[in-house]
Amino acid sequence: MTSSIGVSRSQPTQPGTPPLVVAHRGASGELPEHTLAAYDLALRQGADGLECDVRLTRDGKLICMHDRRIDRTSNGSGTVSAMTLDALRAHDYGSWHAEMASRQRAAAALGDPDVDNKNIERYAEPTSVLTLRELLTLVLDWDRPRTLFIETKHPVRYGALVEMKLIAELQRFGLAKRPPSATPPVVMMSFAPSAVFRIRRSAPNLPTVLLGENSRYLGYAPTTSGVPAAIGPSIEMLREHPKVVERARASGRATYVWTVDEKADVELCRDLGVRWIATNYPARTKRVFES
Repeated sequence: MTSSIGVSRSQPTQPGTPPLVVAHRGASGELPEHTLAAYDLALRQGADGLECDVRLTRDGKLICMHDRRIDRTSNGSGTVSAMTLDALRAHDYGSWHAEMASRQRAAAALGDPDVDNKNIERYAEPTSVLTLRELLTLVLDWDRPRTLFIETKHPVRYGALVEMKLIAELQRFGLAKRPPSATPPVVMMSFAPSAVFRIRRSAPNLPTVLLGENSRYLGYAPTTSGVPAAIGPSIEMLREHPKVVERARASGRATYVWTVDEKADVELCRDLGVRWIATNYPARTKRVFES
């Protein structure tokens, strides 16, 4: 039996197999998170997948944003759920990264091999808020299949409407009812079991990942009944409970681990047989396996 994220129960990801690399909010260690430039860079660096968080605007649009407020990642202020898309587009989501860009330029001048982007000045370029529709278009237009991991955030003002809007957007691209495949175009994730359950009920072919501590207590094989097809522990949880990977494998589930930036953690995930690792530095992480 093959699960919907490309991991077979009879041939699960074995310990020692290099995980597939997911760019966490894009190549967010080098470019501003959740921007088209960060995702484009991650794809050019060879990331196997991309990860994004989605939130619903006041006028019902799905945008890529981690925080409930825009203050940290823009030059504006406000709550996403209380703002329209046009209001969100009035702000800049790139220049906040200028301070980090300055440190990266200094590192590059000293020959730091971890700096992968030669166009470092792009770090401070103004950029607009990114919609999920724009990101899906980028992924689907890429010359090779890549997987987009979409996390819905909870609790939020609009509750289950977020998942309903997500399924509607995926249906628009013909993605909600695709048969399971080794490289699925989309995987849905959430820390909220209720959100994962809603997706599994409404779109049973759509792969799902239950994130966080709750994933430790899953005891049944993945089915279309609402049980997620993969677990999503943090790297901190994995260090403390490494046996969760073997337990997941025994029940036919894959493992997705976040956020894995240190070489020792990357190697730990490989040694345990983790399927996917989310990292802010996709190029640097892939080099660990190449070496």
